[in-house]
Amino acid sequence: MNIYVGNLSLDTTEEELRKQFTEFGQVTSVTIMNDKYIGSGQPRSYGYVEMASKSEGKTAIANLEGKLLQNRVVSVVEALPLSGKREPSLHDHAFKYRSNKKRERKDKVF
Repeated sequence: MNIYVGNLSLDTTEEELRKQFTEFGQVTSVTIMNDKYIGSGQPRSYGYVEMASKSEGKTAIANLEGKLLQNRVVSVVEALPLSGKREPSLHDHAFKYRSNKKRERKDKVF
């Protein structure tokens, strides 16, 4: 399970973040985002923690959401998938069906 952790102090290290989540289960990876794309390499105030199981991840989220970490209240939620794809919903199917449906013209006979 991939978990988003927001509002981190810029001084927070990946090891400190790992320690917080390890209390709730096996941590697979920890990444604190940085500005490597613009060249400064400065840490950002958010990161991602990947946990081995979904149940451990949900327990970590429930226990760490809103907790103080280095004098900052952190936001901890399940991360959204990286791809822009999502599974179609029932509404999408109904809309597609209606929009592709040919309209039949009924000629009135007088």
